[in-house]
Amino acid sequence: MPAPFTLTGRLVRLEPMREDHLEALLAAATQDRASFGYTYVPKDRAAVRRYLDVAGEDLRAHVAVPFATVELRTGRVVGTTRFRELEYWNAGLWPPRHGHVNPSGVPDAAEIGSTWLAPSAHRTGINVEAKLLMLTHAFETWRVQRVSFKADTRNARSREAILALGATFEGVRRSHFPAAEGGVRDSALFSILAEEWQQAKSLLLARLARHGAPCPDPAGPGAPAPACARRDPAPVPA
Repeated sequence: MPAPFTLTGRLVRLEPMREDHLEALLAAATQDRASFGYTYVPKDRAAVRRYLDVAGEDLRAHVAVPFATVELRTGRVVGTTRFRELEYWNAGLWPPRHGHVNPSGVPDAAEIGSTWLAPSAHRTGINVEAKLLMLTHAFETWRVQRVSFKADTRNARSREAILALGATFEGVRRSHFPAAEGGVRDSALFSILAEEWQQAKSLLLARLARHGAPCPDPAGPGAPAPACARRDPAPVPA
């Protein structure tokens, strides 16, 4: 499985979710719950604790890499995001065995999701930079073939935000996923492919520059990653 790591930008740090994030996550999750819409966000201390427990279980099961989202200006935890539904294709085996860790321990495809931010972090560039950091890691370190996203079909704001990343709408999967408020939802599916990444990256860099936090590209192949896309090792959460 991929070892836990930290991604640091100019506005945000994505660090492995830990038990000691509980109080900060609770504060972020209770700022203004009306702003979360169709997104599941834990509502009280018990729910946040369970959220952290499940994140740790998913990490140990090799199916997710969960992060706490930290605003660098204040040092506050303002939300969460994660790589999830990691796919290990095991090339050479036929048929490919999705879900089984391949010998390299590096996924071939991933989804970005479980993303939510406290209202105070909206429209700050934090989400744009977080997506840039994660997509850069997925395509340039893991070298995945695709990164996918999904949203409740009723969530117009999330759907628009995903399209603004440069993702392509792939269609709707009916009765696909538990809805945040209970029941079952239809999911709108999106993706960015490896061959589409450079165009999407340029789009994200331009958007980030409008927030006054440009993330320059390396000088060329083999050049070191800039500070806003560096990868720092971190311990596995307990």
